[in-house]
Amino acid sequence: MKKLVQGVGINDGKYPATIGGKRTKEYALWQNMLDRCYNKTYHTMHPTYLGCNVSDNFKQYSYFHEWCQLQIGFGIADFHLDKDLIYKGNKEYNENNCVFIPLEINSVLTKSNAARGLLPIGVTKNGNNFLARCNIGGTTKTIGTFTTPELAFNAYKTFKESHIKELAEKYKGTIDPRAYQALLNYEVDIND
Repeated sequence: MKKLVQGVGINDGKYPATIGGKRTKEYALWQNMLDRCYNKTYHTMHPTYLGCNVSDNFKQYSYFHEWCQLQIGFGIADFHLDKDLIYKGNKEYNENNCVFIPLEINSVLTKSNAARGLLPIGVTKNGNNFLARCNIGGTTKTIGTFTTPELAFNAYKTFKESHIKELAEKYKGTIDPRAYQALLNYEVDIND
């Protein structure tokens, strides 16, 4: 019997894990997905993945490999496997929830709970006021200064939802239609 990957993943050998000594894209994605869900060391550094899991189908490397071949965006440079755009807050990697999306979209959807503390997402304290700021393409854009965290959050929410819709239109022809629709419907919540 072959050794399990992260104690759950089964590489049945139907497809190569490496070619020319380098991991295949499919295998690297599969192994990284299993690490995110089942590697305790990874959880120490990335606690947002605690409680995530992989469906029985995706635990089988050959199934995951074949699934990848049929997906819009697979193999395009800087496209990433995403599990929670279609169903916000989803914790399971499976064929119904996962899509490939560009890094630009993935980055704008990433949250940093530890960095913001107790304030709403997109809000930082600035003296007696509150700043609404949003990270766009690796640059922090200040939206404005407000007297309450709620006002700052509302400005952030409006700005970010508008930006996400712009990204949906930018990538409309290159992303899965489900991802496009999820971006159009995306709502920023104060508890994000």
